Amino acid sequence: MKIRDIIASGKPSVSFEVFPPKQDAAFEPVKEAVTRLCAAKPSFMSVTYGAAGRANTNTLSIAKHVQDCGVTALAHLTCLTSTRERIQEELAALRGAGIENILALRGDVPVNATEPPPGCYAHASDLVSVIRDVGGFCTGGACYPECHPDCAHLEDDIRNLRHKVEAGVDFLTTQMFFDNNVFFHYLSRLRSAGITVPVIAGIMPVTNGKQIDRICKLSGTYLPPRFRSIVDRFGDNPDQMLDAGIAYATEQIIDLMANGVTAVHIYTMNKPIVAERIMANLGSIVR
Repeated sequence: MKIRDIIASGKPSVSFEVFPPKQDAAFEPVKEAVTRLCAAKPSFMSVTYGAAGRANTNTLSIAKHVQDCGVTALAHLTCLTSTRERIQEELAALRGAGIENILALRGDVPVNATEPPPGCYAHASDLVSVIRDVGGFCTGGACYPECHPDCAHLEDDIRNLRHKVEAGVDFLTTQMFFDNNVFFHYLSRLRSAGITVPVIAGIMPVTNGKQIDRICKLSGTYLPPRFRSIVDRFGDNPDQMLDAGIAYATEQIIDLMANGVTAVHIYTMNKPIVAERIMANLGSIVR
C-alpha cells in the first residue's frame, strides 16, 4: 500500500523507524526486533539506509521482512555517495521486491568532501526527480522544523524544501523535535510557503540520558526546560528514564493528535518495548 493513501484515509497513523544491521553485524537480532515491532501494528515502518549507504543490502532485506510481517515498508534511499547507475539498480531491486514507498534523502556528506563524488546526485530533489521519472513509487522527503543543519536560514531551507516537493514528493517526515510548538509554527510556515503535502511529525522517545547530548550535537534540536528537567532528574537511572521518556513521547503524540495532526512517526531505535508501551498508552486514540 502506498503511504500517501494511508495518510489520505484520515485515520490516525503511527509509524515506526528501524535501522538495519551493519554489513558485518548479526542480522537475526534486528530481524527479531522488527518482527516484534510489526506485531505492535504500526501504519507503516521505515527502514534506514545506513551511514554513507553502506547498509543498503540489509535495508532491502529488512524492508522485505517488514512486508512479510504484513506491514507496509518505507525504504530509505540516499544519493550522495551512489552513482546514477547504482540508483537505477536499487530502484529496480526495490520494485522487484514489491516495495512501493521510498524516502528520498541526500545522505551524509563524506568526511573531508567538498563536493559530491563524480557521477552522483548532489541533492535529494535530484533523487526525487529520478524516482518520479521511473514511476510506480510513493516518494517521501525529510524536513527540519529547526532548519537543516547545513542551511544557515530557515527561509532558505523552506525554499529548498519547496523545490524538493515540486520535484515529486508525496509526503514529508520531520526531524525529531521535543517542543510541539516548534512543529506547529513550522507547519504554519510551510503552508504559507505553498507546501501542501502531508507532514508527518517525527517523535524521538529519549530513554537513555546519555543520548540527549549526542542528539543535540547532531541536529541542533531545542530542548524545552521541562524536558531538560526530566533528563537531569532521571537520566542516571535507566528504569526511571525509560518510563519518563515513554511518558513524555506519549504526551507529545496525544497533544499533536488533539490539535489535528493525524500522522506521527516514532524513531524507535530498534527498541520494541518503547513502541509497545507507547502504543498501549495511546490505546483507542489510534485504533
